Amino acid sequence: MSNDIRIKKGLDIKLKGAAEPTLEKAVVSNFYTLRPEDFHSVIPKLISKVGTVVKAGEPVFYDKSNENVKFVSPVAGEIIEIARGEKRKILSIKIQASKEQTYQDNGKFNLETATTDEVKSHLLASGCWPFVKQRPYDVIANPEKTPKAIFISGYASAPLAANLDFTLKGKEAELQAAVDALAKLTEGKIHVGVGSSNSPLAGLSGVNLHKISGPHPAGNVGTLINRIDPVNKGEVVWTVAAQDLVILGELLLTGKFNAERIVALAGSSIEKPRYFTTKIGSEVATMIYDKGVAQGAHVRIISGNVLSGKQVKPDGYLDYYSNVITVIPEGDDYELFGWTKPVFNKISTSRALTFSWLNPKKSYDLDTNTNGEHRAFVVTGNYEEVFPLDIYPMQILKACMYKDLDEMEALGMYEVAPEDFALTEFVCVSKQPHQKIIREGLDLMLKEIG
Repeated sequence: MSNDIRIKKGLDIKLKGAAEPTLEKAVVSNFYTLRPEDFHSVIPKLISKVGTVVKAGEPVFYDKSNENVKFVSPVAGEIIEIARGEKRKILSIKIQASKEQTYQDNGKFNLETATTDEVKSHLLASGCWPFVKQRPYDVIANPEKTPKAIFISGYASAPLAANLDFTLKGKEAELQAAVDALAKLTEGKIHVGVGSSNSPLAGLSGVNLHKISGPHPAGNVGTLINRIDPVNKGEVVWTVAAQDLVILGELLLTGKFNAERIVALAGSSIEKPRYFTTKIGSEVATMIYDKGVAQGAHVRIISGNVLSGKQVKPDGYLDYYSNVITVIPEGDDYELFGWTKPVFNKISTSRALTFSWLNPKKSYDLDTNTNGEHRAFVVTGNYEEVFPLDIYPMQILKACMYKDLDEMEALGMYEVAPEDFALTEFVCVSKQPHQKIIREGLDLMLKEIG
């Protein structure tokens, strides 16, 4: 039996180029890259060096602040490059894949007899722990703490997001194994949000099922946390992305770290939007140039969704946590008198010279133009219209900007993540970087409060 959660505040941004439910194998990537910047607040310490031959699932580096948290290679191959930045900061580790893939054997795991410490040690040693994240601070979970609950969102409501009902189909055994393991890591409940009863997650045992409906950000795990069990000072909850459960489950069932992931290639600049089977850290070019986007096209490639993803270059790599590659037109052209004439081809929450509210089901071909310049905050009430969390968005953003830790605590900073403010950033008439402001605020709290 599920508990229904209906979200009323929010905004569905309907874009052209949604991926069709057809699955293909991506061109096998020759190179794979691990970027420590994907793991926020982690200071990497190398285990391997250039020339080291590694198996898939073999550790490449670990977290300096906690040596037990290891990060492993997604493929078998040779480390050919370690890029460094200022003060010799590690920017990326590039691996050339071998023709024959070999896996590090972590051994099959007996969940029935395993203790909490044994499950935790197994996930840490095998490199699967980075898939477990925590609130507060939206960073990799601290294995030394015990969460009061674990949250999993199986409903993707972001624009052009991968359909999780499609990507998780046929993976019920892996999902159940992963959930059974996570259940041993908390004395609380495992809360799973789904968009429909057809979700592969809906049939799992040992979970509290919640049927989510409403506009984006209904599918954000932060919305689920806020509606079910908000995070107070001194409390910790953990979150795991739905597709990462498959990697966790396969490791437990087979002993192999299989970094395979189903990725949606979407966006109005894609000729044939569809799904690909690829691996974490693979070359983006192996997907976007096969019936995708023309070479030299003036587009922006995003690893992730259009609201909270990261921009990557055509020769870039799939983000560690992303399950969608979005390609939309680059909006760096100047629109003459753009704000003084009626607008029919853009989405806006305002009814001043904009008419998207007349046709809420229409899909748009939007580019990356911000349609305005950065300016001081303007109090419009727009944020509250699209922000469903029981938090004051304007006040918490300002508290982060002037670094008032007491006010940030009082306003609910412990339970938010940057992605929760992606929509307020989208509708912001002041063009303020909300997600960046929240990320810097969380980093300050992590440093000062811990």
